[in-house]
Amino acid sequence: MSEVQITEHPRLEQVFTQEATDFIVNLVREFRDERNEILEARKSRQLDFQSGTKPDFLDETKSIRQGEWKVAQPPEDIADRRVEITGPTERKMMINALNSGARVFMADCEDSSTPTWSNVLEGQINIRDAFRRELALETQDKQYRLKEEIATLFVRPRGWHLPEKNVLVDGIPAPASLVDFGLVVFHNAQEVIRRGTGPYFYLPKLESHKEARLWNKVFCYAQEALGIPHGSIKATVLIETILAAFEMDEILYELKDHSAGLNAGRWDYIFSVAKKFCSDPNFVLPDRSDVTMTVPFMRAYTELMISTCHKRGAHAIGGMSAFIPNRRDPEVTEEALKKVSDDKSREATDGCDGTWVAHPDLVEIAMEEFNKVLQEKPNQIDRLRDDVSVSAEDLLSIDKTGGAITLAGLKINVEIGLRYIASWLAGTGAAAINNLMEDAATAEISRAQVWQWVQHGKKLDTGETVTSDLVKSIIDEEIAAIEEEMGAEEFSKFPFDQARKVFEEVALADNFVDFLTLPAYEIIN
Repeated sequence: MSEVQITEHPRLEQVFTQEATDFIVNLVREFRDERNEILEARKSRQLDFQSGTKPDFLDETKSIRQGEWKVAQPPEDIADRRVEITGPTERKMMINALNSGARVFMADCEDSSTPTWSNVLEGQINIRDAFRRELALETQDKQYRLKEEIATLFVRPRGWHLPEKNVLVDGIPAPASLVDFGLVVFHNAQEVIRRGTGPYFYLPKLESHKEARLWNKVFCYAQEALGIPHGSIKATVLIETILAAFEMDEILYELKDHSAGLNAGRWDYIFSVAKKFCSDPNFVLPDRSDVTMTVPFMRAYTELMISTCHKRGAHAIGGMSAFIPNRRDPEVTEEALKKVSDDKSREATDGCDGTWVAHPDLVEIAMEEFNKVLQEKPNQIDRLRDDVSVSAEDLLSIDKTGGAITLAGLKINVEIGLRYIASWLAGTGAAAINNLMEDAATAEISRAQVWQWVQHGKKLDTGETVTSDLVKSIIDEEIAAIEEEMGAEEFSKFPFDQARKVFEEVALADNFVDFLTLPAYEIIN
């Protein structure tokens, strides 16, 4: 067997040149064992939580939390990040996002991209063209070109947990994170440094500072192998697991020279609460609409993130607004935009240095709220939140969330889960559903809540107990309703039979499946 086997594709040679392939193989061999150890450590901790253990701030790293240190200063081109937009690595969406007026665009290889082999390779080509300002597209109706002034490009590789089955190194699927990162940095790092910027990344799904330490080792290795200056790679870590919230100081410390701050990944964070404490009835969440950023456990983690980042001289970036303005429904749009505006105002007032949106039409609204607070300043890192004091109990105060578990909430979860998984399996990882841009994280919340409610026998507002049979009957209803709404022809373009199978596997199985994208990934090409 050859040392590397890569699935054929018409554009393969544009991405996997011999030099790039050699770099990826070396990267994988250097770090896959440590990556596998991290995944085993996650499993071990999960068993502890299922036995009743609760996370706490680590005794062994107290000196880091109490120490006086700072991360490296942000490069000038990312000192001001007041509004960031995110989206998949699809060509048209990338052009629109880069042209949106946002300060940063995060090209997402993870939660909003289905990792079909075509999407992975096309995404790398699109990222390469964007870095070189050669990204363009002509359709029958329109020409898409980059403006003179565009957002600074960040890339989010896939998380440590995901494999890339189309790249086998020594007969084993390569870690998808190393494939995504390795190709981006190999093809583009020297070019972007020459252009006066740098290879900038977002890191997803981290659960501990040891996972950040591994990324730091990867960055150091890549910089040395490619002959680029130490510290030129920068990464913002998404605090989107409840475990990472207990190790924010340590995560910044591990990435010190390469840190570009932290981001409040709100949807995945809610999902992680349901997942990590899935067997504990005290951690059962109400309807997703009731888990707002102002409930105690969400407020605690965002306040702690801001104070931790600013103490260490790092950016604190607020959470996502996923609303999609709908010109055909002005009343709904007006009400939703008011909520977006209030959300961004709260973040800016709290001390965030920037925020996320999912749609170009929200950039101006978010910008307006941050301009009011920041004015001419690039950020408010100098605003120390010494008033913030967050305990382990505060981070774990899920029982103070309030809210309700309703039949309407159950139906929405089933609908979003089915629609999103069908879209993902059809090759589109960012799906517009009910005026929201849904990605894997929001689908994960939907199925995790259904799982919790079934496993803990929760009662709905109607008095009915949530059971597998009830959920299956609602699945029948929702699929019929979706087909009626879409029309038979459009409905037939999506694999709803497969989507149903995956949804039932991740929402109704006895054991909690870690990520819905793992069984779904087995189905796609």
